[in-house]
Amino acid sequence: MYRLKKLLRSYLSFSRKELNGIFVLFVLILLVILSPRLYSLFFKDQKYDFERFKMEAEDFRAAATKIEIPQGKINKEADKSWARPVYFNFDPNGLNESNWLKLGLSHKQIQVIRNYELKGGKFFRKEDLKKIYSISEKQYSMLEPFIKIGNIDVLSGKMTVKTNYKSTGIPKNTLRPIIELNVADSLELESIRGIGPAFASRIIKFRRRIGGFYRKEQLLEIYGMDSLKYDQLKDQIQVNAGLITRININTFTFEEIRHHPYLNYKQMNAIIQYRAQHGSYKSVDDLRKIAILNEEIIRKIEPYFSLSP
Repeated sequence: MYRLKKLLRSYLSFSRKELNGIFVLFVLILLVILSPRLYSLFFKDQKYDFERFKMEAEDFRAAATKIEIPQGKINKEADKSWARPVYFNFDPNGLNESNWLKLGLSHKQIQVIRNYELKGGKFFRKEDLKKIYSISEKQYSMLEPFIKIGNIDVLSGKMTVKTNYKSTGIPKNTLRPIIELNVADSLELESIRGIGPAFASRIIKFRRRIGGFYRKEQLLEIYGMDSLKYDQLKDQIQVNAGLITRININTFTFEEIRHHPYLNYKQMNAIIQYRAQHGSYKSVDDLRKIAILNEEIIRKIEPYFSLSP
């Protein structure tokens, strides 16, 4: 009996350190058990009103059904501005807004035409209306039979256009002289109808980079110039290709050509390397032997190269 008591005591008795550990473990277990209750005391669960959500969802679906428009109808609405126009003979020069609306144009299209006219633009032929970018091919084809351009005679000393809101006259002594693009300064360029100070500056910078213009159409390569604006001013300018600054293809350095807008770095380097490997160019046609120069590039740069010693 004594031995049994001694054996039990040896297994059931604990040291002070072991008792402390048991106590800490007991506290941790107690905290784990009580944590859900403690959480509910400090944090209230958010309650969702699913019935209210269902009602809002039903209201939304009902509203969506009411405003839903078939795709075909949307397309018709987009074309509504000119789907049912009233056609009549008209002169586009100075036509008032109400008549443009009757012909089926939208307010946005009319504003584009107004901006064109405020910059001095005129419609000399039926096709000029086609150049207004906001008017589609289909819309122009419907309007074309009814376009009747009035008499516009510039050479007689006046440009008289019959309009519905204002008539314009340009006296003979104010007709603008023809400007030579390769020598004109900023003031001369600004005298061209349709060119302001900013655009005049762009023309001069571009002219300096390429060495001069050899044809009028090069203006279309300048930022901000479109075909409509070009058509408006092309008769006010001329180009003398003899005034171009040419570069000797057999002596130029990379520094002399690095700003040329028609060539990139690889193409400039290829021209110089070919010359170093094969000797002087016998003709500009030798450029066609350089793989990375296509026919379009050669056509553009050919007027600017010379073979002079």
